Amino acid sequence: MLITILEVLVLLFVIAAFIGIANSAYNAQRFVVSKYNIKSPKLKKNIRICHLSDLHGWQYGKDNENLIKAIDELSPDMIIFSGDSLTASSPRKTWLREKNLIKELASRFPVYAANGNHESELRWYYEGFDGFYDTYISDMDEFGVKLLNNESLNLDDYGIRLTGLELPHPFFRKVIIRKMADSTMNELIGEPDDERFNLLIAHNPQYFPKYAGWGADLTLSGHIHGGIIKLPILGGVISPAFILFPKYDGGLFRIKDHTMVLSRGLGTHTIPIRVFNPGELVVIDLEAENGEAL
Repeated sequence: MLITILEVLVLLFVIAAFIGIANSAYNAQRFVVSKYNIKSPKLKKNIRICHLSDLHGWQYGKDNENLIKAIDELSPDMIIFSGDSLTASSPRKTWLREKNLIKELASRFPVYAANGNHESELRWYYEGFDGFYDTYISDMDEFGVKLLNNESLNLDDYGIRLTGLELPHPFFRKVIIRKMADSTMNELIGEPDDERFNLLIAHNPQYFPKYAGWGADLTLSGHIHGGIIKLPILGGVISPAFILFPKYDGGLFRIKDHTMVLSRGLGTHTIPIRVFNPGELVVIDLEAENGEAL
């Protein structure tokens, strides 16, 4: 009996689905280390940053021992979390799984963080989550993490102005991307410091042109999970806003002298899919052009 074209297509679909499921299960249990080097005359001296994003309560080894070991071996000068360490649909469970990692890292290194949309959701719907946002804030403070939500601080030794951006809820809408007015950044976080290297923690990378226009020399983002499924040439397939083949899916992007390093994230939520898209631990060496050697 001859095999029909439809049967061939069904067979190919089943094979592709099996490969995707197997690959996703494999990649969900591992992470890769991605390294970037960025130079600037604004920096006073070199600094190594480990950038973590979108953990969503995910663990690599018991109590994240594998991830902690990898970070220890990289010997960063600081850790930056760019949001979504927990998952809003199950905040207690995912925070319980993740807070030990943050506590351990904060005992070893200076740790800075900004909210992602999942942390912010605990505040947007405060009563619906029984005030769990207070627990999150209290724990971060107890661990010694400096949480920057539309706040800035100066790292004088390095010549860095570090700012954490927390966007309002409408900027995380599904399907339709809300336009950002030119004045929004200044309204939320004030003006940049032209005399310093402006390092911006901004969970949502969709607005990178606005971050660059504001004056961010380097933006650290996450949110997109690498596009969930990563295809050769085409890159990430879909964003959390259900945008197909998002322009910003993961990696390094530039607009003139402004750079964004977009983490593909370390965890998943709701549907745990990471096809050809392992978790990612990002390491950034910021180098003063006339500074010390790394």
